[in-house]
Amino acid sequence: MPEPSMTHKQRFTAALDGLIPDRVPTFELEFQLEKEMFGASFDYGLIAPENMARSGRAKREYILETLADHWVDLYLYQLQYDCIPVNGPHSPQREEDKLLLIRLLRKRVGDTACLHEHGDGTFSLPDGTHMYEFAYRIADDYPGLIAEAGRMADQAIEHNHRLRDAGIDVFILCSDYCYNSGPFISPTMFSQLITPFLARIVEDIRSMGLYAIKHTDGNIMPILDQLVSARPHALHSLDPMAGVDIATVKARVGRQVALCGNVNCALMQTGTEQEVLASARYCLEHGKPGGGYVFCTSNVPFKGLPADRYRLVLDLWRQMRSY
Repeated sequence: MPEPSMTHKQRFTAALDGLIPDRVPTFELEFQLEKEMFGASFDYGLIAPENMARSGRAKREYILETLADHWVDLYLYQLQYDCIPVNGPHSPQREEDKLLLIRLLRKRVGDTACLHEHGDGTFSLPDGTHMYEFAYRIADDYPGLIAEAGRMADQAIEHNHRLRDAGIDVFILCSDYCYNSGPFISPTMFSQLITPFLARIVEDIRSMGLYAIKHTDGNIMPILDQLVSARPHALHSLDPMAGVDIATVKARVGRQVALCGNVNCALMQTGTEQEVLASARYCLEHGKPGGGYVFCTSNVPFKGLPADRYRLVLDLWRQMRSY
């Protein structure tokens, strides 16, 4: 196997810029199979908000220094990710702890790898408790919703600047917009309530010289052109459970935006090994040509997913990743 000619960051950002790197990069929004894959994991109870709040500064720094060392080994060396996830359930929840962890990670990796964190501030698909409330507001207070969308975008931009100052260079915009049947509001409403504010957040990220990856599950095809018009560097997760086909998306917008994902998590959980391999191979065969592709699952390697299935797709990626 040839030695890599690019650093993790060079490889990842080249793909996000739509270029052809030395090999297809990989990452995940989160990784939840540490114990299942490696037999042990960091004691994440140490970074629980209640434990960090009652610990002195020296102890907090020691815990986060230890976690930073662990993550560099886990993500860059064992999993060979090109971008380290700083978000998710295994990340500190208090902002001061998270910002310190980001600084510690950046100190360790320098400019050789990317760090990503959530950075969205747009409306997302409401849960069952709030769906009626959102629908009533559409009918009764549409201007108020638009004003709220502006405030949310401004808050996200302010928060993203703090993350930038700590060392984040990739923002995952993680508001979900779609069911398997399509977006939770009509494309016309989407163009008024979401697209302009998503574009504002992305433009600010770009103005800082950093990268934006727009994540949403579900069937994005009715709003695909709007998502691309907001100018994120990449789209994630290209949900195959909702019928999103990476070959179709690549042909339609692959020259305008990079693509991440599409390995079928449903098959990884319940399908045969042959079906899992076929899904991963399909993604690489259709995402890889011409560059602008990052290999990953269509969600995350979540708790309950058989670890052997994730090993299977990573092994195939190693076989097929070179350009």
